[in-house]
This record gives sequence, C-alpha cells and structure tokens, in this order.
Amino acid sequence: MTASAWTEDRIDRLRTLWLEGHSAARIARELGAGLTRSAVLGKVHRMGLSAGRPRPRGASAVVRSPPRDRRPPFTPVSEAIAGPAAVPNQGRTTLLSVRRCECRWPFGDPKAEGFSLCGRPVERGAFCGPHAAVAYRPVRQTPESLEALAGLH
Repeated sequence: MTASAWTEDRIDRLRTLWLEGHSAARIARELGAGLTRSAVLGKVHRMGLSAGRPRPRGASAVVRSPPRDRRPPFTPVSEAIAGPAAVPNQGRTTLLSVRRCECRWPFGDPKAEGFSLCGRPVERGAFCGPHAAVAYRPVRQTPESLEALAGLH
C-alpha cells in the first residue's frame, strides 16, 4: 500500500489556504510534491470545504448581461410570401463566401461554374423569408393526424 500525499500538516495548510480564498492551482503549487489542482479540489470536496468559501483573491464581481437571443426574428410563412417578385432569381454569394446568417437557397447546378446561393439575410432556419416560405411548408393538421400523434389510433 502506498503512503498518502495528504499528511496532517498538508491538510491543515490546505484548509487554511482554501479558507483564505486562494485558488486550487496556487494551493497545489504551495503544497508541492506533485500535487495537482485536481487533487486539491478533490480533497476540498471530500472535506466539505467548498460551501461558504470567500471569493478568491483578486476576483472581482463579474457583471453579466442577460443572454441575447441570437436567432433571427420568426416571420410567419403567410407574411414571408409577398409574391413572386419577392423571391430573387440569382444568388449573391458562393459556397465559399456564404456567411452564417445568409440564406443558403441554391441557384443553378452545383457542378456548373455559375452556381450560387441566395445570400440574403436569414429569417427562418437557413433561408431568407421568401425561400423559407417555399422550403418550410406548414403541416396540415386533421383530427386523424392529431389522434395518431397522441397515440390514440
């Protein structure tokens, strides 16, 4: 059986440094003898020292802003279809230059030289409003389909 790295002196020193607010990495460096940050955190947890600990030294209160909804606003399909003139007939971007928030509706043959993607701002899924209206068709709900969905059939 191997001897434990946690002697009574080390445990006392760990408790003192932890309650003073030192980081686990710094405590591991101070205790030395091959102890890691993870070993210190494990011992702190087993000793039940993590509750009620003061803020670590040098840490300031972090003020976080509320999370932003990064999704584009949803446009209902009925509003997205403004007529045939609203749907562009040629792309603004290529496969290599399309950005994350640009419509990926393809124009032409992917093997042809003039192949492009729409490139307008995304409104729903991966497409602009007019292309989303074509790509995402609403599901027609009948009483039978709802019963099947609920498992009543």
